[in-house]
Amino acid sequence: MTGPQIIVLATPVFLLLIGIELLVGIRRGRNTYRLNDALNSIGLGILSQVTGLFSKLLTVGVYTALFTHLALWRLPTDALWVWVLALVAYDFFYYWHHRFGHTVALLWAAHAVHHQSEDYNLSTALRQTSSGWLVGWVFYLPMAIVGFPPLVFGVVALIDLLYQYWVHTQQIGRLGWFDRWFCAPSNHRVHHAVNDRYVDKNYGGILIVWDRLFGTYCEEDDAEPCVYGTRSPLRSWNPVWANLQVYAGLWKEMQLCSRWQDKLALWFKPPGWRPADVLVRLGGHRFDIGAVQRYDPPLPRRRQVAAAVLFVGLLGATSLLLWHAHQLALPALAAGAAALVAGLWAVGALCSPGRVALSPAGAST
Repeated sequence: MTGPQIIVLATPVFLLLIGIELLVGIRRGRNTYRLNDALNSIGLGILSQVTGLFSKLLTVGVYTALFTHLALWRLPTDALWVWVLALVAYDFFYYWHHRFGHTVALLWAAHAVHHQSEDYNLSTALRQTSSGWLVGWVFYLPMAIVGFPPLVFGVVALIDLLYQYWVHTQQIGRLGWFDRWFCAPSNHRVHHAVNDRYVDKNYGGILIVWDRLFGTYCEEDDAEPCVYGTRSPLRSWNPVWANLQVYAGLWKEMQLCSRWQDKLALWFKPPGWRPADVLVRLGGHRFDIGAVQRYDPPLPRRRQVAAAVLFVGLLGATSLLLWHAHQLALPALAAGAAALVAGLWAVGALCSPGRVALSPAGAST
């Protein structure tokens, strides 16, 4: 069974848990869902899976080539210790991949997609980037050199990803000793917050131990509720723009740099870094958490219904494409992917107050 087929089988479970979380939130008087945001987040997950059908040819290919030609050992696939060690190793490299995804502008341009939602619920977990494959795969190549077989690597990567689904919720509180060792909802709420004390903390995927070891751990404080989103908000339901927003902002600001060293540095410095001459041109900007307002333009009921109906159809079409992807020729696969992207764009347009522009006013990194 292929990775995309596993995702198809897992999708009904994802949606069932979203439904349960929604009902629990309504019953408690703490509903964390909005239709427009949830459709946008799940849609970005669909887009990520669709682009993954093409990008995995590169990422899996490079890993396999390194394992085949440069592996120091050939670890067995029938030994439990290999699988356990591989999962711990993957989670360790994931920590560093995730940490650099917040501290290097080029990597943040991809990872920012996951943080754009101003809500925090299980649909946020499905909100994934479509461009992470450009650089992210590099972090895991040491596992190929050590000798973890591609099959083992692929399975533990999927386990690490699936584990992180349940921590994206506000309906589960503190879990005592579990919070001290593992990534749990309380720890991960901190990670998604833009509050000064919380920002760029708690990068662990399964284990929160890495954050405690490397000085990036922060405990959730009931006296300071988490505020979610990014410090330069997306303010759009366009899934294509969601993936391009930070790249476009970096490119635009690169044109303002007078020195070529700064043009290059802009991509590898922390997000928000600007050379002095660009700061003068753009003016200073200090983030004010008190001024944060969620993007939630009102929509007529008929457009909400149309968006939901279209989205259900796209979910079915996505399942068919992912299930049969390994049997399709490249032109058919590309045509199916393009149709889904167009459909997701249409859902975003229905959720927006007017026609969705590719580059909303004021969008920046």
